[in-house]
Amino acid sequence: MASGSVDKKESELKPELKLYSYWRSSCSFRVRIALNLKGLKYEYKAVNLLKGEQFSPEFTKLNPIGYVPVLVDGDLVLSDSLAILLYLEEKYPHHHPLLPQDLHKKSINFQAANIVSSSIQPLQNLATLKYIEEKISPDKQLAFAKHHIEKGFVALERLLKDYAGRFATGDEVFLADLFLAPQIRSAVERFKMDMTQFPVLCRLNEAYNEIPAFQDAMPEKQPDTPLTSAS
Repeated sequence: MASGSVDKKESELKPELKLYSYWRSSCSFRVRIALNLKGLKYEYKAVNLLKGEQFSPEFTKLNPIGYVPVLVDGDLVLSDSLAILLYLEEKYPHHHPLLPQDLHKKSINFQAANIVSSSIQPLQNLATLKYIEEKISPDKQLAFAKHHIEKGFVALERLLKDYAGRFATGDEVFLADLFLAPQIRSAVERFKMDMTQFPVLCRLNEAYNEIPAFQDAMPEKQPDTPLTSAS
């Protein structure tokens, strides 16, 4: 009887949400920020992309395309960072809203998020760069990624210059910021982009680095971060 009581207490303490993530994945980074902002506890399930764990039968059962992140909430299995973020917003609307009430600002958040998610990130991700390395040349990888990052950043700089306050669309953190923070960090840390031509994005990046919810979602603070990267 005592054992059953303990099991029940343990199950109640265990987070209902599970996030399948990779420490350096910018898509997973977005979701980690959202979960932190909304104060939602979750179980971190590491998927090592370099070892190909995303192609294992166990993972492709969750997401047939083999990408992280994947969120499991009870019987619901949901992949794609934008779908996950919108789901969390619908389910937990009063836990730090991710979208403004103002329709104009909301549309700008969607536009900025889409520039990152469709016009930058897919062109710099591991699968794309590996394909370029194998089919074209290893020497073309960095130039290819930096070209598309710069093109996207030029568009974002122009879009946000009339809307940005402390954050992308004002003085509150919204959806656009969740896409921008990982992308800017990736550009600077991974691809060594020269950010001098993007003053708005640089200022936003400084603001993101001061927020605990963003800090705790950083790649170097995740359970699966390699020791050489965390130090």
